[in-house]
Amino acid sequence: MNCSQAPDFILLGLSRDPEKWQLLFSIFLALYLLGLSGNLLLLLAIGADVHLHTPMYFFLSQLSLVDLCSITTIVPKMLEALWTGDGSISFSGCLTQFYFFAVFADMDNLLLAVMAIDRYAAICHPLLYPLLMTPCRCGVLVSGSWGVTNCLSLTHTLLLSQLYFQTNEGIPHFFCDLGPLLLLSCSDTHLNEILMIVLVVIFTIGALLCIVSSYGCIFYAVARVPSAQGKRKALATCSSHLSVILLFYSTVFTTYLKPPSSSYSSGEVVAAVMYTLVTPTLNPFIYSLRNRDVKSSLRRILNMEKSHK
Repeated sequence: MNCSQAPDFILLGLSRDPEKWQLLFSIFLALYLLGLSGNLLLLLAIGADVHLHTPMYFFLSQLSLVDLCSITTIVPKMLEALWTGDGSISFSGCLTQFYFFAVFADMDNLLLAVMAIDRYAAICHPLLYPLLMTPCRCGVLVSGSWGVTNCLSLTHTLLLSQLYFQTNEGIPHFFCDLGPLLLLSCSDTHLNEILMIVLVVIFTIGALLCIVSSYGCIFYAVARVPSAQGKRKALATCSSHLSVILLFYSTVFTTYLKPPSSSYSSGEVVAAVMYTLVTPTLNPFIYSLRNRDVKSSLRRILNMEKSHK
């Protein structure tokens, strides 16, 4: 078996049928541009409107930033492979893509949990909310999340860089994900697998438990509100966040809660596309279409641009 510590890989992508490449390129380019424009518009709306300078929208702006970076980590290489028919990627390029993908995926988990905590504080402790979610604490939550995800993702990437891999092997995926890489390794991967389990427990299960417990308290508090209008108003502030949570975790679990295999089925590839591209693209539209404040801010920005013209 020909193994190397710095081999080149070939991303086999979404389809081996050249006749489908042009169609897939058009679809994913449209989704990529839609995701870029949606997340950039949401960032612009939050940054430009002083009424949206609140903890909830601060966390939402960070989520849009992460989604923007996440799709930019994955999609350009996918589009290049579909356009040229060449899915080759260097070892350093593969590790770089994996590192940034891991950082942004873990940040998605932590930000969704932080946003659930924010909604818990706002609904269950409204009088103490300004004291609980101060700008300093919000900054610490976000900066701490960035620091933790960067350190652990860097550690995992460094461990991967020490492994030996089969040379010029095809990765049965459209990006450098951990599972397919470990399957190609000629080395002992137990340390990487242990770290992967730790990351899953900390970032996925831990964040999900935080979200579930926060919303358990929220629903209990809402149930005690006497008026139906008050209940609807309280739940309205959570509807967009809940929609994003359901979309995110349903695709994550479909993608990763499966035994490792040497190839990806069509259903698993679709789930991975949903997780890496469709979900980050839809998030800004879920928030903007169901949020009166964001829609008002976007209308003001568009009216300002028209008046300047």
